[in-house]
Amino acid sequence: MTDVLTWTLQQRLELEERAEVLRKELAEVEGRLVRLEAAEAVFGEWAEATDGGRRSSDIVEPDPEPVAVTPGAAGMRLVPDRADGMGVEALTSDYRRIMEIVADAGGPVMAKDVARALGRELTPAKVEPVRGQLRKLADRGWLARTGAGRYLPR
Repeated sequence: MTDVLTWTLQQRLELEERAEVLRKELAEVEGRLVRLEAAEAVFGEWAEATDGGRRSSDIVEPDPEPVAVTPGAAGMRLVPDRADGMGVEALTSDYRRIMEIVADAGGPVMAKDVARALGRELTPAKVEPVRGQLRKLADRGWLARTGAGRYLPR
């Protein structure tokens, strides 16, 4: 008798779990159905207003806003390759400041030295961006990089 009672309890629990899963699935399906009905209504209104897309609607699209072209925008380089006769005026103010620090150092400088001169904390999160800027300046011919990772003016 207890075996039958145990079996019926197990069956009821399994069915309750299955019913809960089905209720959740039904709620998701009903939510998708409501969204599709709303989309259908909006599209129907648009189709009526534009004769099914054959003529333009009264909806006016704004003109695109002009894009300001600044260094670093649309693929422009922040640090151009250095050419003969090119001065530091070609660099952005951040890179010009780094060039000044390296030039005034009087010898090879490390990234942490430049970060300190810029007034940044000497944590890796603050020094690594400076190291990347120094490396970029060296790669583009503005600075010389020693084998020990120090930087000198060219």
